[in-house]
Amino acid sequence: MKEQLYTIPVNDAFAKECECPVCAMYKELETNAVSFTMGPSYMEDDIRAMTDKAGFCEKHMMQVFEQGNKLGMALVLHTHVKKTNEDIRKLIEQSSGKKTGLFKKQDKNSALLEYIKQVDNDCFICNRINETFKRYIRTIHYLWEKDEVFRSKYKTSKGLCLKHYGMLLELAPVNLSGNALDTFVEATNKIYIENMDRMEKDLSWFIDKFDYRHKDEPWRTSKDAIPRAMTKMAGIYDENIQE
Repeated sequence: MKEQLYTIPVNDAFAKECECPVCAMYKELETNAVSFTMGPSYMEDDIRAMTDKAGFCEKHMMQVFEQGNKLGMALVLHTHVKKTNEDIRKLIEQSSGKKTGLFKKQDKNSALLEYIKQVDNDCFICNRINETFKRYIRTIHYLWEKDEVFRSKYKTSKGLCLKHYGMLLELAPVNLSGNALDTFVEATNKIYIENMDRMEKDLSWFIDKFDYRHKDEPWRTSKDAIPRAMTKMAGIYDENIQE
């Protein structure tokens, strides 16, 4: 089966005036996944089975709650709590029947502890996002190799956040080879450094504006330096403060 690529959302993201187009793509996927979770889908048995098993990470549980569907939230949490309690009860019963030697006391609860870690590190929304997001990254590399217009768009973008800069470099050898790989790495390093230098200068001037000697001088491009730097360094993306 041919791999599905996502050329339209990738091109649209790199056409935006934002500090990290990859963050913009992730944010859109996240918004759609949260809306889906509290839409009619939560009443479907197959979806509820997945939310019962995975639950939500702290960030996405808050985002789901903020959708304002309290009945939907209660229904999803109720069956998730019920399944988790049943699983833990079974594991406690299994471990209580085990005989352990002097050096195997920790083994008695190993299955229970493993289950707790699994649930604590799982998230229905993260899982829903990640598979498509991996294909977005693959599509960036594909377009770099195949599309001259995209290459130009990529080179003139405002760069990337630290996380996605590393992700694109890490996966580049998986998706590219030869000259395409070399030129991609070179271009990615260039746009990252150039735009981080720009970010550093904007923050510096933002700080200088608090000096009385500069109070009457223009802000230049530094007035929104803080939220843009938050995107660069932590991937915190808010479309309303990017432009």
